[in-house]
Amino acid sequence: MTIDILHHIVADAPEQVGPFSHATESGGWIFVTGQMPTYPGDPVRAVPEGIEAQTHLVMDNLRKVLAGIGLGFEHVVRTGAYLTHFETDYPVFNRLYRSYFAADRLPARTCIGVTGLAKGARVEVDFICRRPA
Repeated sequence: MTIDILHHIVADAPEQVGPFSHATESGGWIFVTGQMPTYPGDPVRAVPEGIEAQTHLVMDNLRKVLAGIGLGFEHVVRTGAYLTHFETDYPVFNRLYRSYFAADRLPARTCIGVTGLAKGARVEVDFICRRPA
């Protein structure tokens, strides 16, 4: 049995920092690669300082990936969030993250403290989404 898998590379999204697609899709499920606080079109530019600026840039990058495959935040089923300064950044991240979703439509989520992320980032976020039937 073969499984049909689409591999999405989104032109307006940031350049990948490793060997992966922006998203893969199979059977209506979309797995969006973790996005970093990097600038689309300027991959060598340093990530912004602080959790607020980095969270907004990560969420904007995720919005670009989703838009590039015809989806939006309303299609997010699950989120994975990774913070390098968990104790100090968790409350700020939560406040900002919440603002991207309808109050009654928050996805399931896991948020993990990690020792390091690519590019010296403080935050990375990935999504699992479902395409409407």
